[in-house]
Order: sequence, then C-alpha cells, then structure tokens
Amino acid sequence: MLAAHADRERAVDVLKAGFSEGRLPQDEYERRVERAYKARTVGELSLLVADLPQGPSGMQPTAMMGAPVPRTFMPAPLPPPATNGKAVGSMVCGVLTTMTMGLTGIPAVILGHTARAEIKRTGEGGDGFALAGIILGWLSVAGWAFFLALIILLEMSASGV
Repeated sequence: MLAAHADRERAVDVLKAGFSEGRLPQDEYERRVERAYKARTVGELSLLVADLPQGPSGMQPTAMMGAPVPRTFMPAPLPPPATNGKAVGSMVCGVLTTMTMGLTGIPAVILGHTARAEIKRTGEGGDGFALAGIILGWLSVAGWAFFLALIILLEMSASGV
C-alpha cells in the first residue's frame, strides 16, 4: 500500500519519541527520518519503527507490550516461488512407471537430477517433486535390472552352464 504524507509524519513522530527517550542515537535517528520521508509504501515505514515501543500505529507503550504489529503496517507476503517444470515432469514420469511397466523410469531420473540442479541455481520450488521422480525412477530401473538378472540366471540354469 502506498504511504500517504500523514503516514510518513506518524512514523517520524514515533522516531522522534524514540530519539527523545534515548532509544536511538543521533545518526541512526537522522538516517531513519530521511528514509521515512523517502518511503513509498506503508511497509517501508513500518520497518523503520517496528523496533520502537510505540510501534507503527503510534500506540502508547503500555498498550503495545506483547501485541503484534498490525497487519496494515506489515509488508506484503512474498508469493511462493514458481515450481520447476522439469521437477513436475520427473514426478509424473516416476508415477507413470507403474503404468508403462517401467519405461518412464529413465526419463524420471534424468529430469529429476536436471530439475534439482536448476532448483539449486534459480531458487525455484519443486525439490520434493524432483526427489520423488528420482526415487521412483531408480526403483523402476532397479526393478528392470533385477528382472533381467533373474531371466539371465534362469536361462543359464536351464541350459546347464
């Protein structure tokens, strides 16, 4: 929310009270006042006065003790990070291994490892999806390896080698 002139003045009044009570040194008080007059949003103003007893709403210290900062003065919550598409693809391929008899296991592993590398680099979400795809993919690959080893052993025992 954009800050009005009255919001800036209210924040400066809280800073003045904090300075007069000895809670702020001169140089910090001047820096905060300068930032208060340059602030564009109410969230920026609330950060400047949040550590002072009168707080962002200008309440008396006795009423403010233990009370949280009002939502109107808190900065807007950040949206969750976007989910990596390769991580989703990895999980889908991992889940599909049961329906495709394991054929999507290798793509699940490749997509999962690629997605985890991208997630570490970019900070996207979806690490759990990528990990699920990797686990399901490797289980599928291990299942096929066990199945092929069993077939080879049966063929070898049947031929008498």
